[in-house]
Amino acid sequence: MFSVCVLLSPASPTVRIVQLGQACNVEEEQYSERIYTIREGGTLELQCLVTGHPRPQIRWTKTAGGTSDLQVNSSLHSETLRIENIHRHQGGRYYCKAENGLGSPAIRSIRVDVYYMDDPVITVHQSDDEVKEQFYFERTVFLRCAADSNPLVHYTWLRGREVLSEGSDSGVEIYKPFFTQGETKILKLKNLRMRDYAVYTCIASVRNACDMRDKHSVFSLSNNTAPPFIRLLPEEPVVVNPGQSVTLMCKVSNGDPPPALRWWKQEGEELPKRSIIDEGRLTIPRITADDGGTYTCTASNNVGNPAKKSMSILVRGLCKGRFWITPDPYHNEDNIQIGREVKISCQVEATPPEELQFSWLKNGRPLRSSERMIITHTDTSVSPGTTNLDIIDLKFTDFGTYTCVASLRNGGIPEISIDVNISTTTVPPELTIPKGQSQLIVQEGDTIDLQCLVSGKPKPIILWSRVEESGAAAAAAAALMPDGSAQMESYDGILRISNVTREMSGTYRCQTSQYNGFNVKPREALIQLVVQFPPTIEPAYTEVRQALGRAFSLTCSLLQANPARVLQYEWKLGSRLLTVGQFTDQTHDTTYQVKSLNREGYGEYTCDITNEAGAGRCTFLVTGKAYFPEFYYDTYSALWQNRPQVYGFKLQWTQMEPNAVDRILAYRLGIRQSRWWEQEIPMEGAIQRGQLLTYNLTELIKPESYLVRLTPITRFGEGDSAERIITYSELAIPKPKGNTRERKNAVCLFSQDKVDEFDWIRHSATTKNSKNTATTGPSADRTGSKQGFYMYIEASRMRVEGDKARLLNKPSYCFTFYYHMYGKHIGALNIFLRQKGQILTDSLVWSLSGNQGNHWRQARVNIHPSTAFQMVMEGVRGSGIEGDIAVDDVTIEEGKCKDPPPNNLRSFAPPLSLCIWQLCVPLRLVLTGWQR
Repeated sequence: MFSVCVLLSPASPTVRIVQLGQACNVEEEQYSERIYTIREGGTLELQCLVTGHPRPQIRWTKTAGGTSDLQVNSSLHSETLRIENIHRHQGGRYYCKAENGLGSPAIRSIRVDVYYMDDPVITVHQSDDEVKEQFYFERTVFLRCAADSNPLVHYTWLRGREVLSEGSDSGVEIYKPFFTQGETKILKLKNLRMRDYAVYTCIASVRNACDMRDKHSVFSLSNNTAPPFIRLLPEEPVVVNPGQSVTLMCKVSNGDPPPALRWWKQEGEELPKRSIIDEGRLTIPRITADDGGTYTCTASNNVGNPAKKSMSILVRGLCKGRFWITPDPYHNEDNIQIGREVKISCQVEATPPEELQFSWLKNGRPLRSSERMIITHTDTSVSPGTTNLDIIDLKFTDFGTYTCVASLRNGGIPEISIDVNISTTTVPPELTIPKGQSQLIVQEGDTIDLQCLVSGKPKPIILWSRVEESGAAAAAAAALMPDGSAQMESYDGILRISNVTREMSGTYRCQTSQYNGFNVKPREALIQLVVQFPPTIEPAYTEVRQALGRAFSLTCSLLQANPARVLQYEWKLGSRLLTVGQFTDQTHDTTYQVKSLNREGYGEYTCDITNEAGAGRCTFLVTGKAYFPEFYYDTYSALWQNRPQVYGFKLQWTQMEPNAVDRILAYRLGIRQSRWWEQEIPMEGAIQRGQLLTYNLTELIKPESYLVRLTPITRFGEGDSAERIITYSELAIPKPKGNTRERKNAVCLFSQDKVDEFDWIRHSATTKNSKNTATTGPSADRTGSKQGFYMYIEASRMRVEGDKARLLNKPSYCFTFYYHMYGKHIGALNIFLRQKGQILTDSLVWSLSGNQGNHWRQARVNIHPSTAFQMVMEGVRGSGIEGDIAVDDVTIEEGKCKDPPPNNLRSFAPPLSLCIWQLCVPLRLVLTGWQR
């Protein structure tokens, strides 16, 4: 093995996109971009081929929305973009962007067009002024055929087996509405006749685009054809108690053909999981309050508009019982006083609201409305049900316990009772903050209780909220409670916050609610919460690579801290203290400088910035390790070694930031076959950024793959490693366009090089031109035959000294197999060479038919592929059942077959000029690569 270093100047990236998967069609459009057509459900595979030094970074994006639309995040930064089972919505323009920091990024795009075709649907309509339940005589009927597709669909109408076209029948009109795309869709039957009652077929076709076959839909039109009509039973809203079962029946009373029924819940909700659907019957067992709502049955038979009926299910229930006391609503008074008026209010939500009823008790006995005690109820259809008890001219005897009882008229639901005590001890609420707790200081991560002391009887609910800072744009978004809500309820006046964060700092308000208390001006109090947290710094971790003897500095920046005063910093190298200091009000960072790095200066530097709440740390790892090498992927996969089953590989790479550390002395090369083996590749002189380094790997065994690891070495030691897998693969050689000169002077197994000055000539001694130099050149071929052909160069005529004529060889393979063809009805066995290009092409290379006897025979076929290829073995059945064909021991070996094929085979080889013409350009490129 030997090494070669090539100095390659940095170059900005270039990029082009090629397709790897099987496409329906690939065509060029303006600006040399491509349109790639693929069938829905296929696999999209695009490859981004880039050049440039250093190796460019690759990123795939899509027009609509960027990378999120790709749905293949693992391949966004890969050369190959692969989307399996592609969907129609994933069509669009895909971009490959390559950049390496030099010049502008290189961007190329390809438009992916996803082809699909859904099943066509026939719908039948009458004109609006002719809609009846049945299609009578002398009515005009429209049959519309539609199929969602790409490309646009062509529609064909058949009546029975008769193809209908415009003008073929005076009673038929075919047209396309002006507001639709595509071709013919509407079939208009004018003034229905008996012959129009028939079976109609709509055939949708995209003309076999992407091998999509035609689809069809059939509709039978008769005098009974009618749109659907349904009834829903019961006809009134259903009111049930929780736990009962509910059944709704959707009955079809008209419609031909029979319509299909579908149940759904309004507002896009799913049916309850317990639902049972039996044709038109919907049963919901053990119904709950959450199952209440509107249920809809839809019937459709593609005739006219679908029929739709809805039914509401109400599940009885009572919830949210509340009360409040209003002392003297006509005077501004917060206390209950003898001789004044008192109002007690009770509110309950009910389903259904019209069944809600209230009653009042005083000290457990029924209470009726009187002149001094007036009972009123609000309208439940306007707002949640509320009942009010007004006590006029309050007397001492009116003190006691008043109970509001809410129930539903039809029973089955437990009633709600709310007790309200009115006595001399009934007083409005007051709120206070415990002494010393109006400002609380807590450290981030702790748990804290905010407390408001509430007095009064009855005791109200406490509502907690945050106070927004006026004028702060972000305050509105930040003024939410810890659970994300606008306010929280508390029955004991305590708000507990667990795992406090710095975002929870601010002012909190506690206030009384009118519910379960007095309907007076709310009482409130404020608590200031201060959350202390350690300093937030940057960078948290940074790796610094430096060469010996250089100067450098490390900076640790303070972003945020609370408290922000008395901030100290401390620099260390490992456990060794370097320096300490204190921040001022004007400083927000601290810097440590190294004037000249020595070996003891390598290691982990830390800077701790501390306050009362803790410390934030910046960490810097100072190392002399070299960065990893970057492999160069633009070379060919394999190198020719003129030996069977052996190949070589030209390993090429550039070094990332070679000048950041000490000079790279060598590279450690590791290759894993069955085991690891290593060697060093010495480097002479300093490596520059963008310099292309090369090392030839030899004696690699086909078709094995190898893991290669490359590690730079400096005075500091080994740097970061890079790995890649080397795999032997044949080159996918595109078909060149060729020219007349190549076709004329082609010779089997070789082709003319296009970059030489003249050509080799295929001749025999009998055809040699005697007018040219007669004293040079052979008088016969190497066997002595004057009829045998050979290749020679003619030095006469316009040739000058130094002109070159070059032949390029053509690769060949030997395809070997055994076959058994015994029986009087044997058909044929065909062997095809399938080659990959923009389309797959199959070429017949071997064929045999008829009875070959009851024994195995061997066949050997020489093949000369020009691109990536596959072998196809095709068995063809004969005229009867005694015609079995078998094959065994199939192999493909590189090189020509060692022995000629048996005489009983018919061998098919492509024309001599064609096989050479297809290979001349790619082989020239390969040879150029070998010489480089």
